[in-house]
Amino acid sequence: MAFNREQLKQQAAELAAQGVFMGTSSWKYPGWCGMLYDRGRYEYRGEFAETRFKRDCLAEYAEVLKTVCVDAAYYTFPSQQYLEGMVKQTPDDFRFGLKVTDAITLKKFPNLNRFGQQAGKPNENFLNADLFAKAFLKPCESVRSAIGLLMFEFSRFWPAEYEHGRDFIADLDKFLGQLPKGWPYGVETRNRNWLKPEYFECLARHQVTQVFNSWEAMPPVSEQMALPGSRTNPDLIAARFLLKPGRKYEQAVKAFEPYDSIKEENPEVRAAGRVLIAEGKAAGPKRRTFIFVNNRLEGNALATIGAMLQPG
Repeated sequence: MAFNREQLKQQAAELAAQGVFMGTSSWKYPGWCGMLYDRGRYEYRGEFAETRFKRDCLAEYAEVLKTVCVDAAYYTFPSQQYLEGMVKQTPDDFRFGLKVTDAITLKKFPNLNRFGQQAGKPNENFLNADLFAKAFLKPCESVRSAIGLLMFEFSRFWPAEYEHGRDFIADLDKFLGQLPKGWPYGVETRNRNWLKPEYFECLARHQVTQVFNSWEAMPPVSEQMALPGSRTNPDLIAARFLLKPGRKYEQAVKAFEPYDSIKEENPEVRAAGRVLIAEGKAAGPKRRTFIFVNNRLEGNALATIGAMLQPG
């Protein structure tokens, strides 16, 4: 199936009006030139100017799709200036999904260069609600109407961090109870054995949505959706289609760059996406549904979204 920009633009607008927002994880991919982006808009003296592209391409993205997941917020607390700069590039009916900064969600800093002297050490600000409110929510206040989802992504915890899932749930319950109310919160966890009634009940108590996620060590999204109680906030549903279960992130990058075409179709995730779209449409605009697709899933997130929007 050939990618049709105008068709996607029309479908995305119609769905957003019904409360269903389709988008991608990040947006600065030169491989999408000729599909979503007009390469000529970013040329300078006949050459593709990557700096110009990265600075300005969100505006062209937002001409077609109505939401995007801002992965950059995961790596550093976003400034008000940064957030307002993004919102200025998008129309009023565009909604952002923001990943909450990992300074809040990491129990222990991984041994990665970007953590410097903190690498390998416990994180004293893990689940620090006061820091979250001050360093993350406060900059968001001026663009609050443009925010559709604030997502706490918890990387897989190991037994040395939490021996039992119930210990994490107890800490999470306390943290969620301390958060300022009225924001569209979601939680994504990557410990498959923790997807149990007590976890879903914790999220439901605080009106926080469980974010369905396709990831290396997680069960397929369709299985997650079938778990009783997994839709923890009836007015907010979210899913992130990131990786095929069983595939490591680095393998996907190597296989799929530069993300300019579908390399491997995944019928299961496409079917799960169609179910979430149908549920969202049936529920009406009071329910907000956010579906984010990553290039590392099939090779090209735009074409994956286009496939989800076709009849099964």
